[in-house]
Amino acid sequence: MKIADLDKEEFKIFIGEIIEEKLKELLDPDFGLELREEFAKRLETSIASKQRIPFEDVKKKLGMV
Repeated sequence: MKIADLDKEEFKIFIGEIIEEKLKELLDPDFGLELREEFAKRLETSIASKQRIPFEDVKKKLGMV
């Protein structure tokens, strides 16, 4: 199908989808990327863990304080 074959409503939907995808790319540079299985498992383990590090400690470790 060619763009010229779209009616006005189909064209509006098409343009809207393109704009939405581009905005997601601009606002989230990782949009569309997949997590490696190993990283996803580590993330799940971390989320399930009860151990937490205070935000202030993280900032100190990163030299932000």
